[in-house]
Amino acid sequence: MQNLTARYNYIYNSNVLLTEYNESLAQSYVDNYEKPLSVYLDPEPQVNLTLTPGIANKQLDDIISKGQTIINDKSYSNYIDDAYMLLGKANYLKGNYFIASEYFDYTAKTYSSNLKTFIMAMNWKARSQMELNNMGYADKIMDTMLRAADELKKDIAEPLATTAQMRIYQKRNKEAILLLESAIASSTEKQQRIRWLFILAQLQEKENNLQDAYANFKKVEKSNAPFEMYFHANLNSIKLKALLSGEQLNKEQQLLALLKDDKNFDYTDQVYYQVGELFSAQDSFVKAEENYKKSIQKSSRNQNQKALSYLRIADLNFNKFNNYVKAKLYYDSTAMILPKNFPDYDNIVKKATNLQYLTDRYTIISNEDTLQSIAKLPVTEREAKVKAFLTPKAEVINDPGALNNRSINDPFFPNQNLNTDPTSTGLGNTFYFNNNAAISNGFADFKKRWGNRQLEDNWRQSVRSSAQENNQVLAAGNLANPTTLASDTGAQAGKDQASLEKQYMDALPVTPTLLEASNQKIIDAYFEIASFYQQELNSKAEANKVYLELLKRFPDNNHLAAIYYSLYLNYQGSEPAKSDEYKQLVVTKFPNSNFAKAILDPSFSAKQSQLENVVNNNYNLAFDAYIKKDYINVVNQANENITAYPDNDLAPQYAYLKAIAVGRTSKVDALLTEFNSITTLYPNDKIITPLVKDHLKYIEANLDEFKQRPVALVDFDPNEPRFVDQGKPVTTQPKPINPDINVATVTKPNEPVAKPIEKPTDVNPAKPTSIFSTVTSDTYYYVIDVADATLTLSSSRFGIGQFNRGNYPDNDLVHKLVELDNDQLIYITSFVDLEDAKIYEESIKGHLKNIMKVPANIYKSFIISKENFEKLTDRQRINEYIEFYKNNYQ
Repeated sequence: MQNLTARYNYIYNSNVLLTEYNESLAQSYVDNYEKPLSVYLDPEPQVNLTLTPGIANKQLDDIISKGQTIINDKSYSNYIDDAYMLLGKANYLKGNYFIASEYFDYTAKTYSSNLKTFIMAMNWKARSQMELNNMGYADKIMDTMLRAADELKKDIAEPLATTAQMRIYQKRNKEAILLLESAIASSTEKQQRIRWLFILAQLQEKENNLQDAYANFKKVEKSNAPFEMYFHANLNSIKLKALLSGEQLNKEQQLLALLKDDKNFDYTDQVYYQVGELFSAQDSFVKAEENYKKSIQKSSRNQNQKALSYLRIADLNFNKFNNYVKAKLYYDSTAMILPKNFPDYDNIVKKATNLQYLTDRYTIISNEDTLQSIAKLPVTEREAKVKAFLTPKAEVINDPGALNNRSINDPFFPNQNLNTDPTSTGLGNTFYFNNNAAISNGFADFKKRWGNRQLEDNWRQSVRSSAQENNQVLAAGNLANPTTLASDTGAQAGKDQASLEKQYMDALPVTPTLLEASNQKIIDAYFEIASFYQQELNSKAEANKVYLELLKRFPDNNHLAAIYYSLYLNYQGSEPAKSDEYKQLVVTKFPNSNFAKAILDPSFSAKQSQLENVVNNNYNLAFDAYIKKDYINVVNQANENITAYPDNDLAPQYAYLKAIAVGRTSKVDALLTEFNSITTLYPNDKIITPLVKDHLKYIEANLDEFKQRPVALVDFDPNEPRFVDQGKPVTTQPKPINPDINVATVTKPNEPVAKPIEKPTDVNPAKPTSIFSTVTSDTYYYVIDVADATLTLSSSRFGIGQFNRGNYPDNDLVHKLVELDNDQLIYITSFVDLEDAKIYEESIKGHLKNIMKVPANIYKSFIISKENFEKLTDRQRINEYIEFYKNNYQ
């Protein structure tokens, strides 16, 4: 009796519920046809494993209830194994993959004598582990399953298909093809066979087996496939037929002919995308871009398709058109829409981040050109011109839906100039307000930080209290027809407009000094753009264009030696005559430069690196003598090194060390002589000279007290030289960094630069959720990670202190040291927000080579919040944070 009721009251009804659920799932499941479909209607494996409650579903819950009833009340029936399988399947479909895996594991172990039950249980257990992203474990389960399956004559289709899915994940497509062919031959379920046949055709196309792929797409096309699958089979068969027969024109016509069928209206974007792919394959890149843009314009519901079209345009501009600023905008749009589990998502984000460097500098050029052009006008016309340029221009749009779609479809929206071609980046026109790349950059930055926020009160808050929501409704009048007080809005807008106008008027370079500073910004921006093209993008042709434009606009700029040397290198091989011309310019005009020495002596770079190591080691020896209070030896070593290496970047630091040693042993007059000598000999130094000037001011203000001392400097903490009695430390709140302090220098291109040590990181496809947080903090640190716990960092910390006191005397910056097992962390504290920390980073990074008295390839620097800093316990954590920092802040 238990067998009868268990089979017909519970097992049968549960299978009916399961079939109904699968049918409803097939109706709602959304496939991504731009990559091989999944063998089953399952979600993508979880990259970042998160345990969440299973979805609530009455059908699945009823199945679980019926299965539990069989186990509890029908324990003597022959259907206990079926009950456990039902419990596993229902939990699997609810998303409880771990629980499902346990049920299947129990069933496989308990009923291993029943070959069919064992294989089915192992198959579902492997699927559960794949969803948990335990790919290695799932692969072992399938090995065991397939060995046992050799003895099974029927019901082998699903185990073969599951193994094929694993091979697809592993990118072993040829093995997946063989497994799918066997699975299709063994399957008795019609829709299952059609789906697998489509996947088989996709894999065959990937493996360039176009004849078989075309045949299988045609089979799907003629089958009872769902319409969307039929459409893509038709699309792919047209594409493959053209490739096989060379009917390129016919393919385009056939694709566009699909648009005449009303049933294909929702797939217009995909048709244009395929036409774009056709032209791209024919190297007709301009036409390809036109069709990708049409795909974006027609895309209404398929965000994946829109992201892929954005990506294709970005790649064309990056690889074919060399329009890196435009490429950056399209990569930004791609990253905003594309799912994060897209195979190349991280690389796309990194490309966009790197190209931001170019966009920032083109913006500087455009902005400075704008200011200079206004400054040339008569005084009486300047204010009116600024107002005219800053007044928003209205654009009449007849289609009410066009504005909403435009902001998504066009990466250059908003604020396009009405008189410019919307497909132009504006690089040919350096006037700021006509430069679409510069203006849209601000829009992209806003969206990156805030997303798509409505213009309303409290727009910064994504989550609001009910009181805030009620207040907003009341303020608006009613929900359907919100109203605002025009006078209040207009008054605020007027204030903002007036403030912006004043900002631009104040920034106009109306004096020779201001004009010179503006020109220098343009020069530096051009130089950095060219260096980026040359060194990061390896685009010598683009670098040469920018270098030559810089020489044309500013023939006597301060980067001539570096520019000539770069052009000499870039023209080698392609245009030997030009290369030799620039070589002669370097050697004749800058004979004492490192560039000339590198040309004349091929081993110069190696010798220079060796020399820098010697100078650093000598400085550490002098500093050790200072720590030991052997001041006579400090003076002698400083004199020897300054004489031996007078032009070395560390010469000012040797002179400072000597001055402090003199101050410890002599009266104030001798100290003043040394300090004045530093300001005279090294006026352009950015580490020591600002500090010495500050010391001189203090001594002058307290000269009487200093003259009474037996030695100028009393013996306090050697790492913190003082000129008055050292008081007790006082805890103070960090002060905002002054953004006007800009002491960073530009790194010269092609100079030998030591590469950082590549720290090994574990590659694990099941990447856990990061322990680090992007939550805003009220305390940030700038950290220098030295990957060697055996080195003494006293002299490096001394250099950091010199830099901070000389350039940020009012900010009370303090540097501290944390020692880990394999690393030492020097951290500078504290900054009130991330922006302040970035300003500091920008100012110090150009000087780290001279501040840090250790090899450049063993240290890295980054910004971190106080809360995240406390989680840095070892090198692995540091590497994890550096990757987290790159992905979220750079």
